[in-house]
Amino acid sequence: MSLSNTTRILIAIGSALLVIAFFVPLWQIMLWAPQYPEGLTMRIWHNDLSGDVAIINGLNHYIGMKHISVEMFPEFKIIGLLIGVLILVGLAAALFKSPRILFFFTLLSYVYGFAALYDFYSWGYDYGHNLDQNAAIKVPDMSYQPPVLGYKNLLNFTAYSGPDTGAWVIIGVCLMATVLWWWEFFKARKKSGSKTKTGALAALLPMLMLWSCSTEPVPINFGKDECAHCKMTLMDKRFGAEIISNKGKAFKFDDLNCLVGYIKEGSIQQQDIGGTYVVDFKKTGGFVSVDKAFFLENQTIKSPMRSDIAGFSSAADRDALKAQIGGGKELTWQEVMNLF
Repeated sequence: MSLSNTTRILIAIGSALLVIAFFVPLWQIMLWAPQYPEGLTMRIWHNDLSGDVAIINGLNHYIGMKHISVEMFPEFKIIGLLIGVLILVGLAAALFKSPRILFFFTLLSYVYGFAALYDFYSWGYDYGHNLDQNAAIKVPDMSYQPPVLGYKNLLNFTAYSGPDTGAWVIIGVCLMATVLWWWEFFKARKKSGSKTKTGALAALLPMLMLWSCSTEPVPINFGKDECAHCKMTLMDKRFGAEIISNKGKAFKFDDLNCLVGYIKEGSIQQQDIGGTYVVDFKKTGGFVSVDKAFFLENQTIKSPMRSDIAGFSSAADRDALKAQIGGGKELTWQEVMNLF
């Protein structure tokens, strides 16, 4: 069995594209707080850090966290080498038409991914738990471990951690290699007359991996992103909502009445919705699933398209605003849906 020319060309192109990882960041960590509504960003490259690292270090110093610097990451010395090895293995698979080398290339990319996540978790645990006991601010039993993936609330900050351009390139090439290897395997089995139902299901698995994207919310780029319903630019960081399709596509809205209108007009079918989220009014950059959110309606809230409804991840935050503005109507998500 040898690889088809189509597979060889695609693997060669994919391997060459991995060079992009040397020139773009691999990972990003973002922080939002009331005093930093525009957000702070730290980007992790294969051998460097960039973004608002100095500001983040200044803030973290008060709670006793270590100073973030390139020197604290010995991994930077080998990440470039590891990416280079992956590129060479992929090119070797294309050159020698070898399914075994292609399988090793695919397996190696998965090993890289899981090892990177574990390494990041280990660093984050140490960074967030081993604090300076002489720090100016101490919160008993509080740790500050950043999320490995997704969002997490840390005191008055909302933190987000996720892949940046370089990691998405690697993930895309890895998934492509997985699909191609199974395609070649299934094709060879079919030619040999040993096609089975199990083999067919196995061949479909990578396709499902490729198509089933995350249904988690994605950060809103306020001032640039457009509402999918009213086409207005999203501006107010206290408001916003998202529908994430089963395929991972994000539809962003500047107000809840726009989201509800989008659903009720049939612009997206219920069976195609993977997740529905509302921006947490009290936690800049944070999201909460609408099924778990606490809603408050009051004309003084003044949302962008005047639904005048705010969403919260906790009843305590909702009640605090209710007391501050002198009342309001508490709503469930179903009641919000019925309003419009």
